[in-house]
Amino acid sequence: MTTPILGKAVRHEWELDWDWLHVNHGSFGAAPRVVLAEQQYWRLRMEAAPSWFMHHTLPEVLQTTLEQLGTFIGADAKDIVFVENATAGCNGVLRSLRISSGDEVLVLTHCYRAVRNAVRYVTERARAQMTEAVVPFPRPKPAEVVACISAALTPRTRLAVIDHITSPSALVLPINDIVSVCHSAGVPVLVDGAHGPGQVSLDLRAIGADWYVGNCHKWLCAPKGSGFLWAAPEQQADLHPVIISHGFGKGFRAEFDWTGTGDRSPFLCVVAAIDFYRRLGGRTLMARNAALAVEATSLLCQRLDTEPGSEGSMAAAMGVVRVPVGGHASLDRVTELRDRLLSARADAPLHAINGGIWMRISAHAYNEIADYERLAEIIRAIC
Repeated sequence: MTTPILGKAVRHEWELDWDWLHVNHGSFGAAPRVVLAEQQYWRLRMEAAPSWFMHHTLPEVLQTTLEQLGTFIGADAKDIVFVENATAGCNGVLRSLRISSGDEVLVLTHCYRAVRNAVRYVTERARAQMTEAVVPFPRPKPAEVVACISAALTPRTRLAVIDHITSPSALVLPINDIVSVCHSAGVPVLVDGAHGPGQVSLDLRAIGADWYVGNCHKWLCAPKGSGFLWAAPEQQADLHPVIISHGFGKGFRAEFDWTGTGDRSPFLCVVAAIDFYRRLGGRTLMARNAALAVEATSLLCQRLDTEPGSEGSMAAAMGVVRVPVGGHASLDRVTELRDRLLSARADAPLHAINGGIWMRISAHAYNEIADYERLAEIIRAIC
């Protein structure tokens, strides 16, 4: 297959406003026109005959969609359910967890804030404890991360919640090795793979976690509201969605497939998103995006005389660079700089990590190196 020309040459595929500098695909993604058209098709079919669609069409199409998603992520369709997003999937696992006073649930210091809040909620209600494994930063080595997680496990650890790709720091963690060390200690693992599908190659069977949640609306470019939860067969019996509905007690798939009346069109567009992703290159696109993110990170570090946060195998289609500003990295300071970036019509999130302010960039099919040259000039003006 001929490799398509990317960057500006494919920007017509999206509805994005190109007066903005879009280098933040990782936060909310961006669905292309062909996927949005597919979503409208399913919405119109649903509204044409709602009862027939919900009772007959939807179950059949969900099955075929999950089969294709399973092929893409290396999993069996029977072990996957759709959820609104990765956070909803994490909540389903955490709210189904049976923990007692004195038990521990391990998270990382770079854990996504919403998932951390969910862990805090379930541990506080059970009078259990949320513990942390400190992720070295910047530029950690894979073995260092594994060692820190191993050291944080105790005989009281009932679950480890591990990010596949950290949200604030964009670190691609050695997930297979982490799962292995946790299982050796008798600790099940919930992987928050919100940024995984489409950014890195996935083989959920090989990863061997107990649960894996992912988003299809980010790097795979499906509509917002399309995430999935994969559960190992032995972990499905006592796993329930946050919303208990008609499927309660009828099995894993039955419980999650129907949690009440809602718009399931984002789920049904996942196949169109996978087709679009493959049309732009599939694995070639994945490698291209990662290479562009590395090049962009290097350029920003040179132009701003600063340092990167990740490198080597722990970097993919996102990167982070320290923002060269003085003073303490307070939330107010981060918010101020973020607002100034947005006022300049540039979208790149900022995070306070280890006393510094770090900017995260993303690289997708519509980006090219000129975008990051423009970003460097905006940051220099702000700082």
